Amino acid sequence: MQSSHFLISAPSSNSGKTTLTLGLLRALKNRGLSVQPFKCGPDYIDTQHHTTASGNPGINMDTFMASEAHVRDIYEQYSETADVSVTEGVMGLFDGADKMKGSSAAIAELLDIPVILVINAKSMAYSAAPLLYGFKNFYNKIRVVGAIFNFVSTASHYRFLQEACEEVGIEALGYLPKNEALSIPSRHLGLHISAETDYEIIIEKLAEEIPKTINIDRLLEISTREILPKTESIAVSKNPVLAKKYKIAIARDEAFTFTYHQNIEVLSSFGEVTFFSPMHDKILPETDFLYLPGGYPELFGKVLRANKSMLESIQSYCFKGGLTFAECGGLMYLGNEIITSEGINFRMTGILDCTTSMENSKLTLGYRIVQWNNLEMKGHEFHYSRFVKNTLRAESVIIKNAKGIEVETQLFRKLNTFASYVHLYWGENRSFIEYLLENFTQSR
Repeated sequence: MQSSHFLISAPSSNSGKTTLTLGLLRALKNRGLSVQPFKCGPDYIDTQHHTTASGNPGINMDTFMASEAHVRDIYEQYSETADVSVTEGVMGLFDGADKMKGSSAAIAELLDIPVILVINAKSMAYSAAPLLYGFKNFYNKIRVVGAIFNFVSTASHYRFLQEACEEVGIEALGYLPKNEALSIPSRHLGLHISAETDYEIIIEKLAEEIPKTINIDRLLEISTREILPKTESIAVSKNPVLAKKYKIAIARDEAFTFTYHQNIEVLSSFGEVTFFSPMHDKILPETDFLYLPGGYPELFGKVLRANKSMLESIQSYCFKGGLTFAECGGLMYLGNEIITSEGINFRMTGILDCTTSMENSKLTLGYRIVQWNNLEMKGHEFHYSRFVKNTLRAESVIIKNAKGIEVETQLFRKLNTFASYVHLYWGENRSFIEYLLENFTQSR
């Protein structure tokens, strides 16, 4: 049996690889193919768009936050029954946490999947040749087999680009013309999730336009391989033997969207997961463990503040010692106030003694290694908000960046509520969740 596997990357960010990926996912799905999307790196927004476009869950693969064995294992697991497996790269092809460590190129090498380069050709013609040559020959353990050009002005412009490909032995697979109707709005992290944007219309339009100028049949042909038998792996922890099954409540709505699929899978193995909306539901469902992931609570402060019954329900749960873990946007929601970039104050739950603000915002970005109570967890931090008031008690933790340098980020605790700006990945290592559940849940 055969299937197609390829990784879409680019020389740099803002080349249009996510837009192209979404259109290809939907175009392939519209052909009746089973399409499995993957995303290199820690991005939790692109994976949501991937899910919308393909109908299958977008899966993160990150060799900093997890082992190579784990990445290989989840790739095999989710691609096993797919007709096409499409991996979107992160940043530029060779950009990693430390040189090319954890980069898209490292993932392509690990999984032995060919690379399709997306080139921003807006102000480029035959000069694409040395660019393509460099990316093809810089690292001989990956295979750059094709190129797709973005922001191409005319068919004659594309012919120059085809000639460049011929010179270096990379197949020109087509192009996308510049078209504002095919662009997806961005916010902070690149593409974003917004109730004001109809992503379905944009993705479907992309799927209609792509086959007109991109040779999808040839793309599938040059990326076809035999489906290999699954390798034995010790990367994924076995489901724990539970003394009891836990009830787990996870916030999920327009304001809270930043989750990793494998994190949810691990939480599901500990008991019954219920998703709820802090914006629209009236009360918190019965739970032993409340998980408030990141998102854009500052965009929905008015609605969150107006839902007083939910604020009071979460207050009651946390102040009674209910186990809670909040990340980034979840931390902001549990604070006293959120101040928007326009200077508008919205009262939040008031559980954590802090106020966060989007005014005078400054980017905080990077991988994180968290050492706490003999545990080591890895994750990623990416936010523009900051504390303007903070009297929270920090746990005795050491948090370092990818190069091992200690950073100011903290893990805070009040009663059994834990909060941090770090988005942790526990898809491979369950020990953090086990530790919380075994030590801080209330007996029922």
